[in-house]
Amino acid sequence: MPHHHHSTDRIGWAFFLNASFTIVEFIGGWLTNSTAIMADAVHDLGDSLAIGTAWVLNNLGKKSPDATFTYGYRRLSLFGALFNSIVLIVGSVWILSTAIPRLFHPVMPMVEGMLGLAVLGICVNGLAAYRLSGGQTLNEKILNWHLLEDVLGWVAVLIVSIVLYFFDWPILDPLLSIGFTLYILINVMKNLWKTLKIFAQSTPNAKLRSEVLEKLNSLQQIQNTHHLHLWSLDGESHVLTAHLVLAEAIDVTAQCKLKQQVADALKDLNLTHTTIELEFPDEACRDECANDPSTRQPSS
Repeated sequence: MPHHHHSTDRIGWAFFLNASFTIVEFIGGWLTNSTAIMADAVHDLGDSLAIGTAWVLNNLGKKSPDATFTYGYRRLSLFGALFNSIVLIVGSVWILSTAIPRLFHPVMPMVEGMLGLAVLGICVNGLAAYRLSGGQTLNEKILNWHLLEDVLGWVAVLIVSIVLYFFDWPILDPLLSIGFTLYILINVMKNLWKTLKIFAQSTPNAKLRSEVLEKLNSLQQIQNTHHLHLWSLDGESHVLTAHLVLAEAIDVTAQCKLKQQVADALKDLNLTHTTIELEFPDEACRDECANDPSTRQPSS
């Protein structure tokens, strides 16, 4: 829960910084008569809405499990990650649709206004990105790409404004915008794929699954492991269920001791929920089915 609390605080900071600076951008764009800055203000407004949505969902995720949501509400943060990915993809496509035509019809912006707002934009968005840089959830990672896109955007504006102050090369503005937008778009697509895989309850980490399997099968009293299912609630909190077939029948006291050994073997693997079922050597598994590739065969 402490991790979740810090996650909410980081997203809250990012939201207030981004929303406040969006207002500054609209005012600055109007005062400098810069359509580029106004366009970026609209983009930041979309970011602010996305971050605000993620913040609300993250707060809902702190609610305790109940009869309806037995694993709790942490999985709601995935909806924030999904929504933010979509907003960022749409925003990136919009930036590209604006920047590409300017390659053929470059417009000279107001250099002084660009320079001042670029410095302020780097400071504000850089601070917000730094606040989220320590986050481990997919939600925070997606939001961090939002903010990184803004930081790189303002770095591009700063570089272009400095160059344009000395040279009449307005085409640099759309070139840099296209470059950093494509870079961000590729990384967001990767995180979107991870989010969709978590929704589909895929194994969050193949190495982690192998490590779990190795630790369970290394226990002396375990013949084999089957029906091993490993998935993630939000990209950070993982859930494990497994059936352990005993090498021989053991009494209740020995079973309790074995359960403690299982707990000790898995304690360093960052598993939030673990359900282990012990099966006697000749016991029929109630979950046995022909289409399960792991049934009754030693897992590998």
